[in-house]
Amino acid sequence: MPRTVSSVTSHQRHKKVLKAAKGYRGARRHRFRAAREAVMHAGQYAYVHRRERKRDMRRLWIARINAASRSLGLTYGALISGLKRAGVLLDRRMLAELALSDSQAFASLVEKAKSASA
Repeated sequence: MPRTVSSVTSHQRHKKVLKAAKGYRGARRHRFRAAREAVMHAGQYAYVHRRERKRDMRRLWIARINAASRSLGLTYGALISGLKRAGVLLDRRMLAELALSDSQAFASLVEKAKSASA
């Protein structure tokens, strides 16, 4: 039985890892062992931060809604509570977009929330 060597497979695997490490600094870009470790860590960070990005965006939307609603005389909590009582089914992403791009529509929503909570 002939001896098998995994050189083709190894080269392919090494090329794949080194291609993923493109743009890294120093040995992490050139040497397989360092590159493999850097790519593994990068994958772990990417996995965690994909979930953190969702949290960060929600915090940003809430901050924008709060700033816009306070300028119209209502706190964020009172606005959300009033909108729920009024039966307005807009999520925070759309509320933040309205607060930025269409201030008149947002002002009308604030008035609805005020009247529903009163």
